Amino acid sequence: MYHIYILKLSNGSYYVGSTGNLENRMKAHSSGKVYSTKNKLPFILLYTEKFSNRSSAVQREYQIKSWKKRVAIERLLNK
Repeated sequence: MYHIYILKLSNGSYYVGSTGNLENRMKAHSSGKVYSTKNKLPFILLYTEKFSNRSSAVQREYQIKSWKKRVAIERLLNK
């Protein structure tokens, strides 16, 4: 099972990622092992979607990242 996820970081920004093991990935973020988020801890896991294969998860991750605007991500979160 693969996941995409959205984190809200301590500075108010969003982080969009994908993983094959959500629990381990959250541990990596929490412990400061992820370069992009280590200086913006703590975070809140706001959103996840499940996928049966990596390709679909990565495709969805890039789709969300392509939106660019914060409003588009917040619209997804409020559904």
